[in-house]
Amino acid sequence: MKIAIFGLGYVGTVTGACLAGEGHIVIGVDVNRDKTRAIMKGRSPVIEKGLGEILSTVVKKKRFFAVPSAKDAIMRTDMALVCVGTPALETGTINTRHLESVMKEIGSALKKREGFYTVVVRSTVLPGTTEEIIIPMLEGASGKKTGRDFAVCVNPEFMREGNSLEDFYRPAKTIIGTRTKRERTLLLNLYSFVKSPVVATDIRTAEACKYLDNIFHAMKICFANEIGVVVAHMGVEAGAVMEIFCRDKVSNISTRYLRPGFAFGGSCLPKDIKAILYKAKSKNLDVPLLESILRSNDMHIQRAFRSIMKTGKRKVGMLGLSFKPDTDDLRESQMVRLAELLIGKGVKLRIYDKNVSLARITGSNKSYIEREIPHISSLLSTSLSDVIKKSDVIVIGHDIKEFKRIIGRIRKTKIIIDLTHGYEK
Repeated sequence: MKIAIFGLGYVGTVTGACLAGEGHIVIGVDVNRDKTRAIMKGRSPVIEKGLGEILSTVVKKKRFFAVPSAKDAIMRTDMALVCVGTPALETGTINTRHLESVMKEIGSALKKREGFYTVVVRSTVLPGTTEEIIIPMLEGASGKKTGRDFAVCVNPEFMREGNSLEDFYRPAKTIIGTRTKRERTLLLNLYSFVKSPVVATDIRTAEACKYLDNIFHAMKICFANEIGVVVAHMGVEAGAVMEIFCRDKVSNISTRYLRPGFAFGGSCLPKDIKAILYKAKSKNLDVPLLESILRSNDMHIQRAFRSIMKTGKRKVGMLGLSFKPDTDDLRESQMVRLAELLIGKGVKLRIYDKNVSLARITGSNKSYIEREIPHISSLLSTSLSDVIKKSDVIVIGHDIKEFKRIIGRIRKTKIIIDLTHGYEK
């Protein structure tokens, strides 16, 4: 199959590389020329374990191309997977500006294209977005009719940054939202290589599934964090009691995310919660539990800040800056928020994050760092030993072996605040 991928961030690049690896011809489209140039050279524009090797192979085999032109991609393919971002606005609702721009480009290209075409929305959108915004926009720009000239489907992604390849090939579930048997069969064939259930449903249900997952994940993180703080004050080791709790696979469902630690962040959980809260508010619905999630999450940042300030030390080393290990993504990183609080109190801060340091030079987060947090960028160090040597307090923000190995070695000479396993009393 010949497939266009719109948006070459984490989701688009992984999706495109993996589908190309399965033998499809993939044409990626992105307005960022650095990303398209990187892919054409066989280099990944994002940091993701194992992605570079797959991308290099499929580019050499001429199964993955990247172009800046939507028209060119549409004319040369039979299906488009739209993977552009839908960030949150200040109000909390999603920003569909990039999505709408892509749909206008696709619609304009479809106007001049002969034959049936399938558009698959992989971006995270609120229920109703496809039917109320995307389909009318495509019909208006193309002058064609959905169902007769083209189809629109929804295929939300459930990939975790840092584990995207594993989640793509071995997901807990793959969801396809369609209107007719024709599109359903097409997408079932596309994902025939996946060794897990493929759930076919309607478009609105498919749109809602991603939000239900992310909000539940966010609630699990807050539950583990809050219970961890409470039992720690009662002399109970938080990790041990949570491990016992998670042994119940029948009532407690899943162990993923259920562990005491630090606040959640990233490009998905915070914005999806805000979007649902905005929708509930617009309908005059009272949802106190959902409203408490972000406030609860914020409390962990404040607790971490107070724990650091209580040491009385002003030389602090922070290990980890991105929102989670094995990624360079700084969007909604709570480590960034913690760093800003410490800087505001005059703390002499040094930061080590191997992936972010790399991104500062060549990665996709370079412009974000320089534009949004240049003051933090200047505190980044490429030397872990230098950060440790020049700090009295070491704050561990990422649960990775590189950081865990040093704890025993420096515990007698440094104050250790480990945010990854429940940390304060």
